[in-house]
Amino acid sequence: MTILVTGGAGYIGSHTCVELLNNGYEIAVLDNLSNSSEEVLTRIREMTNKSFMFYKGDLLDKDFIKMVFQKNRIEAVIHFAGLKAVGESVQHPHLYYQNNIMGTLHLLEVMDQYEIRKIVFSSSATVYASSQPMPLSENSITKAINPYGRTKLMIEEMLADYYQANPKWSCVVLRYFNPIGAHQSGEIGEDPNGIPNNLMPYLTQVAIGKLNELKVFGNDYPTPDGTCIRDYIHVVDLAKGHIKALNKVQIESGYYTYNLGTGGGYSVLEVIQAFEKATGKKVPYSIGGRRQGDVPICYADTSTSKMELLWQATKSLEEMCKDAWNWQTQNPNGYKIIDHATLNSNN
Repeated sequence: MTILVTGGAGYIGSHTCVELLNNGYEIAVLDNLSNSSEEVLTRIREMTNKSFMFYKGDLLDKDFIKMVFQKNRIEAVIHFAGLKAVGESVQHPHLYYQNNIMGTLHLLEVMDQYEIRKIVFSSSATVYASSQPMPLSENSITKAINPYGRTKLMIEEMLADYYQANPKWSCVVLRYFNPIGAHQSGEIGEDPNGIPNNLMPYLTQVAIGKLNELKVFGNDYPTPDGTCIRDYIHVVDLAKGHIKALNKVQIESGYYTYNLGTGGGYSVLEVIQAFEKATGKKVPYSIGGRRQGDVPICYADTSTSKMELLWQATKSLEEMCKDAWNWQTQNPNGYKIIDHATLNSNN
């Protein structure tokens, strides 16, 4: 039996594929490669010494999804696929509602048709309302403040409705906090398009000289050093959380929501200091104005995932920094492959 991983070539999806294969699962990957590279899949195969099927296509194409289900004995789905840039979602909301909502609806319709009703969904802490007491538990108020977060919340509600309509469904929703780091091997990691939106890839690109300096958005927040505090979690810890969630959907039906974080937080300046200590690289930075939509402090209450999934994050901030830097130094251009033959012919 096969686990279908939608968006399996992405940052979190690729690390989860490695964990699945190393835990003895058979997988099939579905991805349209709009924000990823097929090189990722080659590396996963090399890292695990395992083969798997890859289907390049889009969840907006329902016939394509049906073809994947017809060709594989799918047991459960881990659903990562979707657009994920907050800023872009504000500028182009229609893309997010079309891709994330309609794509998921097509996936659920096909799953229902083939009576495959076990799904782990990649959600986000962006579903929570801003300015509420910390830490955030799964029962904290939800009120997303951007279209990206709203699509995640709508999909959560869709899954809850599917379960209410048919109790044979088993749905686990995982609300991620701030994934950083990379696989310890340096073979796979975060490879954003253009200038990174997230702190760690921006920081590593400054450290390696691709960008001049890190811009810190605000130092006048009500935190010990004035910079925002976030719950950073190692992407491999996050991937292992998906294995635990998959175990859950395989043994019982229901609708469950879990936070995946460390249960604590670090400020932007603390992350910079930890990175410099872990790598020996100095990171130039400047202080700018606050960024719209940023809350001062955000971190998870992870007690429910510890109790019910028997999962907790284990990797330190130092490990997150070391592994992110290892990925960056081994892959200064991300997954882009330099064609040396073409390069030589142009000289």
